[in-house]
Amino acid sequence: MLTDMKNAVLIFLLTLSSNTFFGQALVHYGNKTITREEFLTAFRKNNAHLRPTDRAYREYLNLYIRYRLKVQAAYDMKLDTLPGQVTELQNFRSQIIDQYIHDESSLNQMAKEAYLRSRHDIRVSYIFVAVPKNAPPADTTKAWLKIQEAFRMLKRNRDFGETALQFSEDPFVKNNRGDIGFITVFDLPYAMETVAYNTPLGKFSAVFRTGGGYIILKKTAVREAEGRIRIAQILLAFPFQASEAAKEETHRRADSIRHAIEQGADFGELARQFSGDNLSYQLGGVLPEFGIGKYERGFEETAFSLKKDGDISSPYESAFGYHIIKRIKRIPVPVVANQKILDEMKEKIKADPRVAVSKKLMLQTILKRTQFKECIPAGNRLWDYTDSILQNKKPSPGAGINDRSVLFQFADKKYTVGDWTTYRNSLKSVPGLTSGKTNSEILDLYRESMAFEYYKEHLEKYNKAFAAQVNEFRDGNLLFEMMQRQIWNRAAADSAGLKFFFEAHQKAYWWKPGAEAIIFNAADTASANKLQGELEKNMNNWRLSVDRFGGQVQADSGRFELKQIPGNALPEAGRFTDALTNPDKSVQFAYIIREYTTAAPRSFEEARGLVVNDYQNELENKWIAALKKKYPVVINEAVFRSLPK
Repeated sequence: MLTDMKNAVLIFLLTLSSNTFFGQALVHYGNKTITREEFLTAFRKNNAHLRPTDRAYREYLNLYIRYRLKVQAAYDMKLDTLPGQVTELQNFRSQIIDQYIHDESSLNQMAKEAYLRSRHDIRVSYIFVAVPKNAPPADTTKAWLKIQEAFRMLKRNRDFGETALQFSEDPFVKNNRGDIGFITVFDLPYAMETVAYNTPLGKFSAVFRTGGGYIILKKTAVREAEGRIRIAQILLAFPFQASEAAKEETHRRADSIRHAIEQGADFGELARQFSGDNLSYQLGGVLPEFGIGKYERGFEETAFSLKKDGDISSPYESAFGYHIIKRIKRIPVPVVANQKILDEMKEKIKADPRVAVSKKLMLQTILKRTQFKECIPAGNRLWDYTDSILQNKKPSPGAGINDRSVLFQFADKKYTVGDWTTYRNSLKSVPGLTSGKTNSEILDLYRESMAFEYYKEHLEKYNKAFAAQVNEFRDGNLLFEMMQRQIWNRAAADSAGLKFFFEAHQKAYWWKPGAEAIIFNAADTASANKLQGELEKNMNNWRLSVDRFGGQVQADSGRFELKQIPGNALPEAGRFTDALTNPDKSVQFAYIIREYTTAAPRSFEEARGLVVNDYQNELENKWIAALKKKYPVVINEAVFRSLPK
């Protein structure tokens, strides 16, 4: 009991200690700080492979302080205002911003919903009565009465197919009696799909409205989802206005090709030679992966009926000709919706018109976050004023509004009636956006457009993840600019300083034992063996031999130390080392020209690359020392000790 109490007290004290340091400064530099949370975020992002220990924290903290000092110096020099810096930041911002202009909670919910629906295929029939969205009231009433009569008959147990034949305006109803076959998620418009999945098996839905008219749906069957499939096909197309004899001849050709495949002929070659599918024949007949509801029902049933990968169908007749189908891969619906599956669903939702549902929810979130207010004049005053502007007439002086009147207002920005009429005038060039819409609906479009525009302009204020990504990019660019100015350019241009540094540290640049050699890097074992075979015949033309491999082989000649030369042992001059296979399957080997068994001094030119690197490090260390004087660094050791181990 006492031990349990002791442990509980210790846990409480540790928790209290951790909370005490939450948000506190770990480092002060000048008048700036690095918080505990900022450091931990950076450490975890860049050291995922490291176990968090005092030593690991200390080493990374020293590096992070150097980074923050350099970036602060860049801000103090106002390098962030350089045109190039501003342009690059704007370009980066525009590239990533669309990832954040979504309502994540609704997207996640819709992704889970889409996954659950994808687990089952459902077969549906429908009755459709056409009426455009902006049809005259008389046409709308007529369509409504017609669909209601069909609904009444169904409620009296009238056969759905018979009712569809009588009332449905689907042009294919005579052939399908309203049956559109099996569908799955994303096959139908979202509203229609939702009704289809929510309707009980064997029942029909209430009447509902779509953009094209009124619909009644019936769910007639449910099965475990077929999933998706990847196939290849050879299409023997019918000639134009083919006679029965011509169709029979096409069938005989299809049978002949299938027989050739059974005897071992290559499916892809036959597709390239005979297939009439202009989109797939060059790819050996391979079609993009698909699920049900994409192609003609019989074609899909033939494809999904193939039992295993590599199976070939008998010729299937469609309106286009005879198809010979090869199953490449079957992709079942995953049993568990892991994060990868849900992310894939979210991407499909973003590319689907149903994303409008999420967008409307996001709009409401934006209006709330941005303290949006609107001041729309009562009655028809705004519409009368707008019509006058659109007709190039002077608005009535009694309208009580003018171009400066505020229409919408965010926390720190106002949109006026003049902004609205400018927007309204701009829509003249795209009449499709306004055709059939009321003034109020067009104003809704304007409100949505302005809200998203304002939100994008101020997104750093409302989205911490976006702000962090933008700041990280900005600081990284500033660091590069500072290093270019303070270190890299100076070191490269300071010839006298480089030579002086070399002479002062000449002992550090001696050659260790090694060899003058040519080191070859081949992409794979086959290339390495072929190259070495050519070189053994004629080593003098090794550059020409390398060039003939078209980028599959690279070579580097010069003096190398033993640790730089591939192989287990150094052979005598005039011979090749053993080949070394790397983890990426590339292969290295070397040709030895001359051995060097003892250490020897490098010339300045031989050591130049090493000298430049070391000289840059010295310049950087001196610069950091100067920055630490300008921005005195103080580490809060108590906060440091609170870092989680």
